[in-house]
Amino acid sequence: MAKRMVKGFIRLLARNGYAKLCVLFAAVLLWQWFDSLEGYWWPQTFAIVHAALIAGTAIEFLVPGKLRWRMPLHAAALLACIMVFSGFRWIPMAGEWKDAAAWGDWFAEIAEPLAPYIGVAAVAYGLFLFAGQFCRTRPQVALFCGAVLVSLAVLDSFTTIYLWDEVAWCVFISLCWLVAEHFERFRRSHPDTWRHLTEYPVSFVLPVIAVVGLVMTAGLLAPSVNPVLKDPYTLWMKSRGESVPSFVGDKVRSLPSAVRERDARSGYSRSDDKLGDGFEFDYSEVMTVNTNRRSYWRGETKSEYTGQGWVDSEEEQTEAALSGLETGEPLPKRLAGEPLKLSPEAETMNIVATVTMRRDEPFPVLFGAHQAAVIRAIDGAESIPAALAWLPESAELRWPRSDSTPYPETYVIESEQVVLDEEQLRSAGPPDPRIAARYTRLPAVPERVLRLAEELTAGADNDYDKIRRIETYLKENYPYTNTPDISKRRSEDFVDSFLFEVQEGYCDYFSTAMAVLARASGIPVRWVKGYAPGALPAELYISIPENAFDPNMGGSYTVRNADAHSWVEVYFEGFGWIPFEPTPGFSYPYAYPIDEMPAPVLPDLSDVGPVVETGGESGFRIPPAVGIAAGVLAAAGALFWLWRQRESLVLLWRRIRFGAMSANEQIVHETERLIRICRRRGLERSDHETLRETVGRWSERRRSLADDFQEVLAMFERAKYGGRPVTDQDAERFAEKVRLIRERL
Repeated sequence: MAKRMVKGFIRLLARNGYAKLCVLFAAVLLWQWFDSLEGYWWPQTFAIVHAALIAGTAIEFLVPGKLRWRMPLHAAALLACIMVFSGFRWIPMAGEWKDAAAWGDWFAEIAEPLAPYIGVAAVAYGLFLFAGQFCRTRPQVALFCGAVLVSLAVLDSFTTIYLWDEVAWCVFISLCWLVAEHFERFRRSHPDTWRHLTEYPVSFVLPVIAVVGLVMTAGLLAPSVNPVLKDPYTLWMKSRGESVPSFVGDKVRSLPSAVRERDARSGYSRSDDKLGDGFEFDYSEVMTVNTNRRSYWRGETKSEYTGQGWVDSEEEQTEAALSGLETGEPLPKRLAGEPLKLSPEAETMNIVATVTMRRDEPFPVLFGAHQAAVIRAIDGAESIPAALAWLPESAELRWPRSDSTPYPETYVIESEQVVLDEEQLRSAGPPDPRIAARYTRLPAVPERVLRLAEELTAGADNDYDKIRRIETYLKENYPYTNTPDISKRRSEDFVDSFLFEVQEGYCDYFSTAMAVLARASGIPVRWVKGYAPGALPAELYISIPENAFDPNMGGSYTVRNADAHSWVEVYFEGFGWIPFEPTPGFSYPYAYPIDEMPAPVLPDLSDVGPVVETGGESGFRIPPAVGIAAGVLAAAGALFWLWRQRESLVLLWRRIRFGAMSANEQIVHETERLIRICRRRGLERSDHETLRETVGRWSERRRSLADDFQEVLAMFERAKYGGRPVTDQDAERFAEKVRLIRERL
């Protein structure tokens, strides 16, 4: 009986064997392609799509009949995958069963958690069914496999995403699919010969395996060579005067070997003595932080700049530490000498952060918001490991590096943050001589760095205005990128090469440059690293009423490896260490006095790469590289012609779109369009509000876009109420700014 069942199952699998192989090959190819989007999808979406591919393949293999008979099963399988992996919870219907409105409300309530996943999963599943059912002939198979391979090759060549494994698997599956298609045609054309071949399966299969294996082995063992011909994308970038990093062979051939050997993924660094390598964004989760107020999650501080990076100074290495801590015990600000006291004018607020780790990885410190004040709990227990040390001078909670004391899964830290009162900081007295001597030390930096510091702070009569000038200068004059072109570097000093040679970089570049320029101006500064705030759940911006938002942006933040960040802290006598943020695209979440808004800072975001501080944006995002790949597949032959005709096409488009509108009218038109788009993205506007009031509320909700909103508002008011005509160039720049905001929404 069992033997007959096994034979029947084998016959079922063998029936329409080539069609089932097509489904399997399509599923594996799409699986590899979707793997390249792992960093841009929610983990739930990633799990849903992969589970749906497995379920769909099983249905196609095990359920006979026509496709239209299997479609209900496919729909049910897709819905089941979405419900299982999205955290769906059943909600009973509370109203009368005869009430149609109650049924509608109930359905909307249970369907709402599924909405973010349905669209993406349906498109992915539809592509799988299409490829498995309709890619049967050699041209169809070659077209589908070629599209997958070309798109992966474009992503691998023009981005820092490593897709070699995916490309190799796709080449292997494509060869197997073409071999299967060849034998299927042979079976239909010569059925008698085919039956004879199947009587000798070993002699039939071994040559196929040998040929495919030989091709794959030759490809893997072939030496790396540079390309002989330039591709259209490289030609286009070169024509614009922009460089294209080489990712051939060793993936980052243009970088020194020492750079290639180092970890190229973003994350919390373990060594900061040599800064400046490029990195690839890693969006894997590190921790979630449930807090009553949005903040940066501070880790360690370094005070000794070497010219190449940061190390612990002699004072930090010999700093007295306090151990044997107890929960609820206030952490002292100083162990020896006079206790460090804040000025009576210094107002503070408390921030409570519950940190839950999402990865099994030890860190040297516990993370908290700014200045830790009290440890509330560690792993839910009131006792604290005796080896945990508090370093008050550095404001670090050092976790013991010992296997006997594993890093905690969850802990609660209450921190103290000084309210940012600019007038009081301007009137702060001279810093403590001991602190000034320790945190203004510099090695022999080049003279032009010292001259720049002197020029930036000339005319400012207090440390606060000086530090703000340095911060604004860095934000406005240097673009953000995670892959700076370090081939331009000539100077031995890291800051000197950034300011005058490389002139682009990421947070380590900006924070180190600000620290050195400030110290050259006699301001005590220290370098700090940790994590940017992370992202709130995306559904908060959709499901929560506007009047229910917490003005402090409290909530549960997901912090990822890509949120690893560095900034600086400046010492003000009577106020302690105040954080400052020089990196474009980032804004430190200060606590301000009541009824006082933060001073606007207008960083240049035109060249900012992938967003690492999302400020509430999360979930599925189409990366720019995917758009590039699609464009190459759709219009590779027309790229050069479009580049030659770009000025004429832009002029034609503007004439069609705006007709006889003046530049002022175009800016007003673009602003109204942006308002409509923002409304569709969950940013409401009341009819009685002025645009200035609306922008103020939007800036609070979307801190990462606050500077852009303010710039749009200023240009709109100038165009509508200024009384003077603006230029066409102003209108073009305004349209570009609106486009950037739309993309980041």
